[in-house]
Formats: sequence, C-alpha cells, structure tokens
Amino acid sequence: MSRKHHLELTQVGIDFPTPKGPFNALTDVNLKISEGEFISLIGHSGCGKSTVLNIVAGLHQATTGGVILDGAEVNEPGPERAVVFQNHSLLPWLSVYKNVELAVKQTRNGRNKKEIKDWVEHNLALVHMTHAKDKLPSEISGGMKQRVGIARALSMEPKVLLMDEPFGALDALTRAHLQDSLMEIHSELGNTVIMITHDVDEAVLLSDRIVMMTNGPSATIGEILEVELNRPRNRIELADDNQYNHYRHEVLSFLYEKQRKVEPVSAHKNRKVAGKASPNSDAA
Repeated sequence: MSRKHHLELTQVGIDFPTPKGPFNALTDVNLKISEGEFISLIGHSGCGKSTVLNIVAGLHQATTGGVILDGAEVNEPGPERAVVFQNHSLLPWLSVYKNVELAVKQTRNGRNKKEIKDWVEHNLALVHMTHAKDKLPSEISGGMKQRVGIARALSMEPKVLLMDEPFGALDALTRAHLQDSLMEIHSELGNTVIMITHDVDEAVLLSDRIVMMTNGPSATIGEILEVELNRPRNRIELADDNQYNHYRHEVLSFLYEKQRKVEPVSAHKNRKVAGKASPNSDAA
C-alpha cells in the first residue's frame, strides 16, 4: 500500500560564512519521504549528513531551497520534529522519570497531571526503562541513557524522529539491543524516522531507503538504495541472506569505490534489488 509523502526537501543548499568567503556545504538536495518511512543517511565525514538533519530539525536555515512538512515550511524547531543525538543530553540532576516528564510538560497537549504521569510511564515502558525511572543518569549505563533519550523524544509525539548517530558511542552488543528496540518501536508507532549512521549493517537492517551522500564540499545525494526486506527483520537470519548482503555490497561500493562526487541530485540513482537505476529518485 502506498504511503503519503509528508516531508519534502527541495533544492536544499547551505553556505556557511568563512574568512575566505562562503563555504558551500550542501547543494541541490532533493528528497521526498513518506509517512512512516525509515530513512538512513550515510556517507563519509564532512558530507553534510548532520547539516541535512539540522535543516529538517529547524536548527539551520537553508541558503537555497527549503523543507516542507505536511504542507508547512520548516523554518524553526518544533515539537513535531524530535531529535536524538549521539550524546543523550539528559539533565544530570533529574531522574530518568523527570527527564522524560520535562519534555512531556513542554508539549502538554491538554494532559492533566495523571495523564502526564501515565504518558511518561508509557514511553519509558516502550524503551524498557520503567525499572530505572527513579535513577539519576549517573547511575545507569550508556545504553540505558540512550533509551531514556529515545523515550524523551517519543514522548513529544513527533511526526518525525531525527536521530544523529544515536548508537555510535555504544559497544556492539548494546548497539544491537537498541537497534532491535528501535525496530520494535517503529513497528508499533509508525513514526517517520531519519537516522544518520556510519554503520552499513545498521543502515541495511533498519531502513526502508538508504540515502548515500557524496563527499563535500557541495555535497549532495549520490544514490538512494531501496531496501526491500520483509519486516520484522532478524539480524541472525539476515546474516546469510543473499538479498541483505547484496544491499551491503551496494552501499560499500558507493562509499569505497565512488569516492568522488557523482552527478547532481537531479540525476541521482535510486537502486532496487538488482542494483539498477530508476529514473524516479523519490519513489517510496
């Protein structure tokens, strides 16, 4: 069943001022994202992944083009777009419960005191952190802190969840557990998710589409890979899956064999299972 396009980046570019004049970080970024889609952004350091995310979040203003969410232009931060950073950014003097409660109170949405309590506990349960709700951030592990950060973001009921390498600082086992939790949450809530990652396996495991960025300066979208793997996905079963490994090969090929900037976004490729280009780069 086709899904509604509700987030659109059109001809997005951004220049940053430097003593030597404007530095063009991004150019001609075009992307249509469907409601409920899971998108990964991947590319080498300096390719503008975080800049794209910050423009969607409203933290940066595009120099050219813009972002439309459900018919409205994005030009400032808003509760309909919640961000999860690599650093959990929890307030150290507040308990796990209080950190999430603070976000809920900022976006109260008409809830009374009991409804706020129930909503906080519901979101802690989503990330399996109810047992630690009274602990301070200093009393829990890095993986647990990231779970709380995700709960805090989800509690705002965002239309779009933006994740900037949320598991990048974690050990492999903790990362795997949180990836599984994220897949469960995405299946249950159906949020649109845009995630930055450097991990090819993570991108293939989690994504509906992988957006591969060219090297900067003037970075843009090089290719888009559609990941047509059935959900729910099991990492053990996929380890020997030919289709899964084909997708891994396609991403690795782009990252390590196509180092230089490719055609502008108007000509970028949208790859399917056979690795053939499609003329419609924005197909969901």
